[in-house]
Amino acid sequence: MQSGFGFCGHDDIQRWQRALEPIRASAGPLPRRSPIGALVKSMISGRTRDAVSLAAYDRLVAAFATPARVLAAGPGEVLRCIGAVTHAEDKARYVTRALGRIVAERRGFDLGFLGDLPLDDALAWLERLPGVGRKVAAATLNASTLDRPVLIVDSHVLRVLQRTGFVRRGAEGRAASEAVTRAMPEWQGRDFLDFHIGTKKLGQTLCRFDAADCAHCPLRTDCRARSD
Repeated sequence: MQSGFGFCGHDDIQRWQRALEPIRASAGPLPRRSPIGALVKSMISGRTRDAVSLAAYDRLVAAFATPARVLAAGPGEVLRCIGAVTHAEDKARYVTRALGRIVAERRGFDLGFLGDLPLDDALAWLERLPGVGRKVAAATLNASTLDRPVLIVDSHVLRVLQRTGFVRRGAEGRAASEAVTRAMPEWQGRDFLDFHIGTKKLGQTLCRFDAADCAHCPLRTDCRARSD
């Protein structure tokens, strides 16, 4: 079974998941936030180091405690908390606009209903929100207590999938997420989250953009871009 974008398929992903288990284990557990918490955390995380975005999210929670208070505070006060992240002004504006849209439509911040929608509909509902693309939508569904089966693809995961040949060079994150999600219909949410964490950690450490350490990569025998 091929991905439709590259040359690999189901069996490759299964094999890579097993090979990445030690790297995944070294990353430790990932906290399961509420869907609204996962949404906000992911919205401020893009193009920002994990430690920086997590600290910014923690400051936001400490300052306002609830989504309603974040919305009431407005983008200026949100910016004070998340100013260290990349594109902080845009993110502060998007977060407050997204929260405003949610409360206007849902009369609250409970996104539990997304667990009952078909996956494509849940993703589409989230992607209507300001500042929300496929990565943020997938993170809201998969990395939260909803635990839905969809792959989160950031720049590190995408690089690994491109170099191994699962998706072609130039493929976007949305296409990569859809390809892996389609290829693994039996996987549960936890399986996709483990694969995301493992490939992301690989991309941050051994499969870096500027200095790939192919000799120590657990996927080197399958990698089409490896340097021998």
